[in-house]
Amino acid sequence: MISKTNNWLKKLGPGLLFAGAAIGVSHLVQSTRAGANFGFGLIWALVLIHIVKYPFFQFGPRYATATGESLLDGYKKLGKGVLQTYFILNLATMFTIQAAVTIVTAGLAANLFGITTNPVIWSIIITLICFSLLVIGKYKLLDNLMKLIIITLTISTLAALTIAYFNTDTTVNFTQILPKGSVEVGFLIAFLGWMPAPLDVSIWQSLWAIEKQKDNTIKFNTKQAIFDFNIGFAGTLILGICFVSLGALIMFNSGETFSGSAVEFSQQLIQLYTKNLGTGMYIFIAAAAFTTMFSTTLTTLDASPRAMTKAFDLLTNKSYKNIYWFWISFLAIGTIAILLFFMSEMGVLIKIATILSFLTAPFYAIINFLLISGKHTPKQWRPSTPIKLLSWFGILFLIGFSIWYLFSL
Repeated sequence: MISKTNNWLKKLGPGLLFAGAAIGVSHLVQSTRAGANFGFGLIWALVLIHIVKYPFFQFGPRYATATGESLLDGYKKLGKGVLQTYFILNLATMFTIQAAVTIVTAGLAANLFGITTNPVIWSIIITLICFSLLVIGKYKLLDNLMKLIIITLTISTLAALTIAYFNTDTTVNFTQILPKGSVEVGFLIAFLGWMPAPLDVSIWQSLWAIEKQKDNTIKFNTKQAIFDFNIGFAGTLILGICFVSLGALIMFNSGETFSGSAVEFSQQLIQLYTKNLGTGMYIFIAAAAFTTMFSTTLTTLDASPRAMTKAFDLLTNKSYKNIYWFWISFLAIGTIAILLFFMSEMGVLIKIATILSFLTAPFYAIINFLLISGKHTPKQWRPSTPIKLLSWFGILFLIGFSIWYLFSL
């Protein structure tokens, strides 16, 4: 039985890396805030955006394992301009995204380890640790570490939610809400932009799937890749609902609001758990939350440079031996620079990055769909009619919602 379980877990990989990258700011921060501000009123948005984005994320590992090449290779086949657009968009947002996940991780580290409450110092330490781990362990370390992290987080979150539900005196109201007003609509767009993750994470998925195929000890074909992705994707939805529920049960109508400070917010976040599980569980909960954000910081620090390396090679028609290390160093240095010199503007930068992620989602949705449906994908792995219909619905939804947002400014 244990042997079968180990073999099953060994076959999982990119899907859990997706979950590790996704279950970060979008869940610990945005979902909890959604529950605190709107109660259970935005559950509709959480479920709908998962349905809408599902096919476009799934096309990443599907295309990679069916063709043996990444989505970026496919983008070039659709036209060099498509790949150039991706390169520019990623270059414009990767530093802010990395800074956003790092500063939340730093706040949790400050609460867990003490030593100093300065989030910038912790951010530098965390960035250097992640950099070192990727130099030493590379993809294999990511693959193995993520399985432990996701299992730990899932168990602790479900336990906290169960106890919170039975301990709360709050009347549970599932009336759904459509936010109105520029502030509320802005929050909704940011929430949807990073829930469960920006659509360009599908590119990371394709790159991780190719890395997984290099493991000769397992069979990682297209069917397995789609199953693997579905496991990770389902996990992001379940945990997203859990974090919205925690915010709703404990913070909604309580008169409390979340702090804008990374350290203070992290303290409040941990208290969401300890208030119900007891102060004796503080160390375990703080460790689980920190590990979750640390995994996001680690996966994003690996994925953006990996994607930029591939895109640069394709754009220049040349393979550079150590360019991955250039991009990862560039990202690490840029992230630290933002945290050192633009810390006071972090809120604005994160808002811009999340909104940009949503407004660019139609671009990624359309090109992923064109690629997986066209001649560059083997016929047997092109999407079925239901998935095609869902894709068209998703594209129209993302375009329509973006237009609605722009006109509501």
